[in-house]
Amino acid sequence: MHLPLNALRAFEVSARHLSFTRAADELNVTQTAISQHVKNLEERMGVPLFRRLPRGLALTDEGLALLPVLAESFGRMGSVLEQFKDGQFREVLTVGAVGTFAVGWLIPRLRDFQRAHPFIDFRLFTNNNRVDLAGEGLDYAIRFGDGAWHGTEAEPLLVSPLSAMCSPALARGLREPADLARELLLRSYRADEWARWFAAAGVACPVVRGVVFDSSLTMAEAAAQGAGVALLPVNMFARELQGGRLVRPFAVEIETGGYWLTRLKSRRATAGMRIFRDWLLAAAAAA
Repeated sequence: MHLPLNALRAFEVSARHLSFTRAADELNVTQTAISQHVKNLEERMGVPLFRRLPRGLALTDEGLALLPVLAESFGRMGSVLEQFKDGQFREVLTVGAVGTFAVGWLIPRLRDFQRAHPFIDFRLFTNNNRVDLAGEGLDYAIRFGDGAWHGTEAEPLLVSPLSAMCSPALARGLREPADLARELLLRSYRADEWARWFAAAGVACPVVRGVVFDSSLTMAEAAAQGAGVALLPVNMFARELQGGRLVRPFAVEIETGGYWLTRLKSRRATAGMRIFRDWLLAAAAAA
């Protein structure tokens, strides 16, 4: 069945307002034109879509069935057409990233990406490494771990060794790794990190009773304010180390995982996704 687009649009707007007059105002045409479009549509379909009442309109069962389909279709068309601004297509690219990576590494480089690709509408969402690619509608997710996530394709970006960091004032009292036994050791939700660090330092691990954080960003801020010593990814806090807010009293590092670019295996890569992937991998290799 071939139905005219103008008639379908006239019905959809009239159905939303339950008024031919308000539909005419929205579409900038006459009320008579709207009424005629709807009448023609009803004749082509062979069913009434409205009940004409003394004080307005009411949808018939057929109209109620047709409205959500048309509303979704026109909405999707509008979303795509909205991307054609300035005479060029703008693709929306939605990326989720663990907050530490977003703040410590990605955001300082985003200006370069956007300058090179101004017609990609980049949208960034941060998380604490718990992400649902499908449920959150993400094109990509940047995660920390070993690269093994069910149903996803993962590409390595950066290794991220952990090192003990603290405020300069606290560091002045530390001479050797064993001195950390008398300090408050801040913890992440990965419980074995301090035990592994002390093993790498060749020192017995003390009882760790510090505050548990779900984000390296908040743990780093606590350490910078003198709340204790934190194990943090060195390459994510380069600015804090260079600026002197945090210091590394010891050179000992451990590797517990890395950052990965992930997407659903079932998600076909768009042009914008391929551009972002290539840029991100090249930037990570350069770093």
